Amino acid sequence: MESRRVGSSGLQVSRLGLGTLTWARDTSAEDARELLATFCAAGGNLIDTAAAYAAGDAERLIGKLTRDVVARDELVIATKAGFAIRGGKRITDTSRRALLRDLEGSLRRLDTDHVDIWQVHAWGTAPLQETLSALDHAVTSGKARYVGISNFVGWQTAQAATWQRAVPGRTPLASTQVEYSLLARRAEVEVLPAARAMGLGIFPWSPLGRGVLTGKYRTGIPRDSRAASDHFSWFTEPYLQTRSRAVVEAVAKAADGLDLDPLQVALLWVRDAPGVTAPLLGARNAAQLKPALDVEGKALPEEIAMALDDVSGGRVVRT
Repeated sequence: MESRRVGSSGLQVSRLGLGTLTWARDTSAEDARELLATFCAAGGNLIDTAAAYAAGDAERLIGKLTRDVVARDELVIATKAGFAIRGGKRITDTSRRALLRDLEGSLRRLDTDHVDIWQVHAWGTAPLQETLSALDHAVTSGKARYVGISNFVGWQTAQAATWQRAVPGRTPLASTQVEYSLLARRAEVEVLPAARAMGLGIFPWSPLGRGVLTGKYRTGIPRDSRAASDHFSWFTEPYLQTRSRAVVEAVAKAADGLDLDPLQVALLWVRDAPGVTAPLLGARNAAQLKPALDVEGKALPEEIAMALDDVSGGRVVRT
C-alpha cells in the first residue's frame, strides 16, 4: 500500500487507516485479530482508536494484538482523549487533568510507552491554551510522537493550529480527523481549507457514509447491520433519508460501469480528494475490509469523480 505524509510533518502512514470504533463490542477479539493481520499484510500501518471506544476495551484489545499479531513498532497507533460516555451521557472534558489522565490510561491499555498520534477527541469547554498545553507535555515527555485534533470545526481548527505555531517550542498540530464522505461534505466549507492552510494531515472518518454508501440499505435494513442495532441505529439513521438516495444510486451506477463495488467507488472518491491523508475504515470483519483494501492501484476516472461531485453537493477543485 502506498504511504502518504501527514500534513507538513515528517510522519508517513499508509493511505488507508483501520478504525476500531466497534472493537471489543460488535467486533470480537477473533475478528479484530483477523482484521489487523489482513490490514497489515496489505501494507497498512495506521490504526486509529480512542480511550472512549468500548470504555477502553478497544485499546486493551489492540495492546493484546501487538504482542502476537504484529509488532508494535510496525504500527502507527493514533488514539484520542477528552471524551467519554458515562451513565449514557456524552461527556467532553478537555482539561489538562482529564487529558493527561486519559493518556496514561491509553498507554497502559495499549501496553506501550508512547502513541504515535495523540488527538483531542472533540472541542471542549476548557481554555484552549490549557488543552493544548497537555499536547505539548505529551510530546516533551516522550509519551506521544505527534499530536492532532478531531471533530473541530473550521475556526476551531485554525485557532488551535495557529496557537501552536505562535510561540517557538510549542508542538505543531500534525493532523485532524473529520467526518467526510459523499454524504457528508460540510467539511469542505471550512475545515478542509483550514487544515490544508495550516499544514495538517486529514483523516476522514466514516468515508463510506456510515455504511450507507456500500449500498447495503438500498432495499431495506439488514438484520446484522448497524442500522438494525440498538446502540448504532442513531448513527446510521441520518443517512437513510430521501436526500441520500440519489447519491447512493449514483455510486451504485458508477460501480456497475467500472466493475467495482459501491464501497470501492465511494472510498476512492474520498481517498483521492484534495488534502486527504488516509480515510479510516470501520470494517467489522475481514470480509468487509477486503474490498476496501482491493482499491490499491485503482483510481476513479476524472469524469466519474466529477459526476459524483455534482450529484453530492458540487464540484471539488482537484488541483
